[in-house]
Amino acid sequence: MFLLEFLFLCKRMRMWSLVNLLVTLCISLSCVSSAAGLIHVFGYEGRDVNVACPYGEGYESYEKYLCRNDCGNDDVLITTTGAAKNKYSIHDDQKKRVFTATISDLSSTDAGKYWCGVTRNGKDIYTEVKLDVKQDTCCDRPTKVQGYETGSVSFSCPYESEYLNNIKYICRGNQPSRCLQQALITSDHKPNRQFTLTDDTASRKFTVTITGVTQRDSGSYLCGVHRNTGLDVFSAVELEVKEWCCVKSSELSGIVGHPVTMQCPYPPQHKNNRKFLCKGDRHISCTDMVTSQSRFTLQDDVSSSSFLVMITELKAGDAGTYWCGSDSQWTTANYTKIHLSVVFPPQTSTVTSIITVEEPVGSPSTHIPGKHIKDATLFYSVVFIVPAVLLILVIALVIVYKYKCHKVQGDEAVNMNRNKTKAAEAEEVMDGSDIYENQEVVVRSEHGTSKAQKICDDVGEDEQDSVYQNFSTTDDIYCNQIYIKAKR
Repeated sequence: MFLLEFLFLCKRMRMWSLVNLLVTLCISLSCVSSAAGLIHVFGYEGRDVNVACPYGEGYESYEKYLCRNDCGNDDVLITTTGAAKNKYSIHDDQKKRVFTATISDLSSTDAGKYWCGVTRNGKDIYTEVKLDVKQDTCCDRPTKVQGYETGSVSFSCPYESEYLNNIKYICRGNQPSRCLQQALITSDHKPNRQFTLTDDTASRKFTVTITGVTQRDSGSYLCGVHRNTGLDVFSAVELEVKEWCCVKSSELSGIVGHPVTMQCPYPPQHKNNRKFLCKGDRHISCTDMVTSQSRFTLQDDVSSSSFLVMITELKAGDAGTYWCGSDSQWTTANYTKIHLSVVFPPQTSTVTSIITVEEPVGSPSTHIPGKHIKDATLFYSVVFIVPAVLLILVIALVIVYKYKCHKVQGDEAVNMNRNKTKAAEAEEVMDGSDIYENQEVVVRSEHGTSKAQKICDDVGEDEQDSVYQNFSTTDDIYCNQIYIKAKR
C-alpha cells in the first residue's frame, strides 16, 4: 500500500515538472517570436555608433530602451523616458516609427549582443542587435607610390566583383571612420581639379591620378568602396613626393672668354631619344640653349650613355641653372641639374675697373669688353689700386726731394770751390808779378780808394793767410768777396 502511494506521488511530481518546463519554454518562445529580426551594427574604436530599432504601428507612445544580456533591470542602458547617462543616448522618431540608440567612444568591450526593447503590459517586444567593433586604422600592408614635385602620380585600387556598381572614393589619412565624409573625390563625380578618378570595371580596379604634386601631398591615402550594409572596404596607399633637385645635381665653374663643357648621363634605353639642354630656375619653364645659342654645341656619346654640351666662349650672362636630359616627360633619373658659376680673369677685372673709374661724367659711352662687371668688382679694384697709386706718388716725391737736396749740396760745394779758387788767384795777384798782365786789374789795384779795400788792406799778412784758409767768419768772407770784385 505504501509503495503504491509513493509511486503515485512520483508520477504527479513528474507531471508538475513537465508543466513548469512547458510554461518556461512558451515564455521564451514568445520573446523570440516577438523579435523583428537581427540588426547587425559595426563601429570603430573611439568613434560613435547608432543602433536604429524599428517598431510596429500603435507603439509610438510606448517606452523604448536598449539593454544587454538578459535585459533585467540592471541591464537596461538607456530609455526614452529617462535622461542620457554615461555614453548612451536615445531618440525616438515616432513618424518613422524608429528609435535610435547612440553609443559614444566605442571600445573593444562594447562589442557583443544587445536588445532593442518596447515596454508594454505583459511581455515586451525585443529585437536582437549584434555590435562589432574594429580598430579605426587601415591597413597592414599599404601600397607604396613615389612621385616628384610638379609632376603627376597615379595609383590603382582593386575591389571585388560584387562592388562593381558601388561608389568608390579616396581620402587622406588612415582612419576609415571619416574617409567617406572627407573624401577628396568620388566616382559619383565629386569635382576636384587636382584629383581624377577612373573606374575600370573590366579589371575591377579604379585609378586615382594626382597632378602637380608637391611635398605636402606626401602621406597616407585610403581607397574606399562604399557598402550599403556593414563597413566600407578599404585599401591603403603611402605616397612619397621627392624634390627634383635632390635626384641628380652638380656644380660647375668657368672663366669668362674660356670654353666650358657639361656632361649629362642618360639611361641606355634612351640612346635614340632627343637630348637637350635648357636653362632656367625650374625645369618645366626652361629655355632650350642648344637650338637658340650658336655658342652651345651638343655631342652624343652612345657608348658611354652620356652627351656633352660645350660652350665655346663663356659669358657672364651664362651663369645660372641648367637642365639636361633625354626624356621630355622629365622622368626621374633621366635628367641632370647643373649650377654654372662664372668668374672673370684677374687682368680683365683690373683694367676694367681703372677705365670705369676714370671715365668722365657725361662723356659718350664706349663699349669696353668687361664693362658689365658688377659694382662690387669695381669697388674692390678701386680699393686696391688707389693705395698703390698713392704709394708710387710718395716714393716719387721722396726721390725728387733727395735729388734736390743732393743738387743744393753740390752747388754749395762748387761755390765754395770757386771762392777758394778766386781767393787763391787774388793772392797770386797780390804776391806775384802776374797781376800787371791785366791792365784793367792793375789800374784798379793802383787807384782803388774804396773803404772796404782799405779795411782789407789793413789786415795783417798773417791774418790774411788765416782768412784764405778758413771761411767760417762772415766778415772775412765779405772782405774776400769785396776784394775779388775790386780785382775784377
